[in-house]
Amino acid sequence: MITQRKAQNCGHADYGWLKSRYTFSFGHYFDPKLMGYASLRVLNQDVLAPGASLQPRTFPRVDVLNIILDGDVEYRDSEGSHTQAHTGDVVLLATQGNISYSEHNLNSDKPLTRMQLWLNVCPERENDEIQRLTLVEEPYRLLASPEGDNGSLQLRQQVWIHHLDLKPGEQHTLSLHGSRAYVQSIHGSYKTQDSAELLACGDGAFINDEESLTLTAVTPLRALVIDLPV
Repeated sequence: MITQRKAQNCGHADYGWLKSRYTFSFGHYFDPKLMGYASLRVLNQDVLAPGASLQPRTFPRVDVLNIILDGDVEYRDSEGSHTQAHTGDVVLLATQGNISYSEHNLNSDKPLTRMQLWLNVCPERENDEIQRLTLVEEPYRLLASPEGDNGSLQLRQQVWIHHLDLKPGEQHTLSLHGSRAYVQSIHGSYKTQDSAELLACGDGAFINDEESLTLTAVTPLRALVIDLPV
């Protein structure tokens, strides 16, 4: 079963220095029916104004995956670690409850646009505090997985995150590890299997009880498939 989550139905915020779209309950946006999905706790797309910063904060015990869509950013923590990332980079932070983290748009004349996911983690697993990879133009890339397969980032949970970059008319099929997954269009429109209805830019979809998922790009498509067996 495939259930759409339209972009216009998501939570939105505009603070001037920060504009956000929330797939699940976050900040001032609260929907008791949308507190996350399996181990996917947060899926936000944010635009941070030129020169703006998200001030230091602590996180619950989660993996935070940042996909830099456009711009330049630096992540810092209260232990003195820091890393910079740029358009096309993906940064994974294995957050710790006693450490605070901040985010800084390095450009004084250009917004920073990025997508952020929070994933609940297994309590017995520990990974490197900061991991990073750079996307290249290819139809398919495994972004993150439990064991860091195929050069992907290593998560502290049984989750697989796939990145698709398809041309109009191209199709890609993924086998799923369990009964649940979530699809998110970063940009572009697409169709899913057995559905004639178009999902537009920014739209997502809950996947339940499907052994595989097929996406067909209607326009140039960049999308995430988050495989959530637990």
